[in-house]
Amino acid sequence: MTDSKASTADDVGHSRVGNFIGTGAERRLRRSSAAKQNDPNVTFEEYFYYAQLSRAHPSEAPGSSTSDTVSPVSRYNPFRKHESSGDKYPTVDEKNSNGSPIAERWHNVSDEEYVQASRALRTATWGAVFYLITTDILGPFTTAWAFSQMGFGPAVVLYFIFGCFAAYGGVLLWRMFLQLDSDRYPLRSYGDIAFRVAGTIVRHTVNITQSVQLLFNVGIIILQNGQSLSQISKGSVCFIVLTFIWALAGALLGQIRTLRNVGWLANAAVWLNVTILIITTAVIFHSEPNYAAALANNNAPKGPKVTTAGPPKGVAFQGQVVGLMQAVYSYGGATVFVEFMAEMKRPYDFWKGMLYAQSFIFLCYIIFGLLIYSKQGQFTINPNYQGVSPYAWQTAVNSIALVSTLIAALLYSNIAIKVLYNNVLMDIFGFPSLAKKSGKLVWVALVPVYWGLAWVICAAIPSVSNLSGLIAALCILQFSYTFPPFLMLFHVAQRDAIQDGEGFDPSTGQTVRHDSGMSRWMRGLRKNAALNAFYLFFFLGALTTSVLGVYSAIVGLIDAYAKTAVTGFSRKNPVGA
Repeated sequence: MTDSKASTADDVGHSRVGNFIGTGAERRLRRSSAAKQNDPNVTFEEYFYYAQLSRAHPSEAPGSSTSDTVSPVSRYNPFRKHESSGDKYPTVDEKNSNGSPIAERWHNVSDEEYVQASRALRTATWGAVFYLITTDILGPFTTAWAFSQMGFGPAVVLYFIFGCFAAYGGVLLWRMFLQLDSDRYPLRSYGDIAFRVAGTIVRHTVNITQSVQLLFNVGIIILQNGQSLSQISKGSVCFIVLTFIWALAGALLGQIRTLRNVGWLANAAVWLNVTILIITTAVIFHSEPNYAAALANNNAPKGPKVTTAGPPKGVAFQGQVVGLMQAVYSYGGATVFVEFMAEMKRPYDFWKGMLYAQSFIFLCYIIFGLLIYSKQGQFTINPNYQGVSPYAWQTAVNSIALVSTLIAALLYSNIAIKVLYNNVLMDIFGFPSLAKKSGKLVWVALVPVYWGLAWVICAAIPSVSNLSGLIAALCILQFSYTFPPFLMLFHVAQRDAIQDGEGFDPSTGQTVRHDSGMSRWMRGLRKNAALNAFYLFFFLGALTTSVLGVYSAIVGLIDAYAKTAVTGFSRKNPVGA
């Protein structure tokens, strides 16, 4: 997972790659759709009905100007059976006069205005999505250390398997998006999908998990920057003071609430990371490992380099699982997939951008991991660039990393605080809007509290590998592997339970159901029993991996405290001077 993984939108759910177009219809679309975005009175069938209408729009048809390719991963058209069945969703004239139920609910915004305004806001192509996913996910600085914990063979195989399942989780999110997103009810975030298929509690669970993930990510960045500064200063400054300096800088710069016009910062961070990658690889191949950092961080004394085809003898099972969690951490990008799809002119094409990006990312991880591990063996540390031994080059890459990771931390914290504020503090506790003066004052107070919590996390757990493994198992794994099949089960149970004569009737604004309760859910799940059983297996497997990862990360932390230089709130750099 790259250090620049964060949306630069001014508010959570606003445009990621498009620009706000300010016609009257579009402004009304924003107001009315925002008001109904999480309305519990809107049924699944209504979301599904309007999604069918949106997918049938000429601009989304195969052969349109935006694309002429049909997805090979979804030859099953989720709407085909309904398009061929005229009695399930009646065709009506939805002019929505001022006296109709639909018009009263939607503030007299006509269907034509909705379509025109919504599609004006969707401009991204699958090529843009390829770039965005690559910049959000690509971050190979943990890969070589993961190889040192698992060995060549298991690392390559597991990176491939987890990459495939991460891509498949993205496919599940994409299929749900196509069947729930519409011009009238646009999907804007992961939490929106959770709400439409599973309700408010699951939505809040998703949003809180995302906030925790970003909090830990900021903590990891503070820790990495503290280590970089300590290496630059050759350990002459107290390590805990260096981390506090970065937390203080973040608390001050984090007062910037609007990031709408600084999206170039995220792109700059990506190219800075690419520069670090190139320099690190070149220098490591022409110098000795950083033995001092390896001893302090890995408890690996100076000696002959050792690489293994299978699991290294000196690494316990828990350590291998923590290494595997680095793969989970590296593939953690699903939290923003819905945002990307929401900006696409033709969402059907998302599969191309995602699969090409995931394939490219996998190749980068494998190549970089193989190169660094083959050269440094058991002396590989996390992050890789801090394992550079020549001081001049070490200082150069650390200095570049200070800039790129500070950018990433600011983006993380900005989005995390907005997710927390908009979806938890406002929705649950009734806090004022950030557009109001009182809301802005709350923001001013909330930012230093957030950065203070991140600093406490990194100071109490000064181990990048185990901390990233913990957050990967606790949060990141859920978005890429656990939530997609879980939400898909809720989705297909409701979709496939719809019988002839049931569904949403736009002429009355009412949803017709002939039954309810457990029997209805079971009917939906039996429709494609084998596939639904696979979703359940996928979900349970991911959940088990999450529990195992959390346990292994905690055991790894205990072991690190006992055998290495890692101690909570320490004055000593965990990777040495």
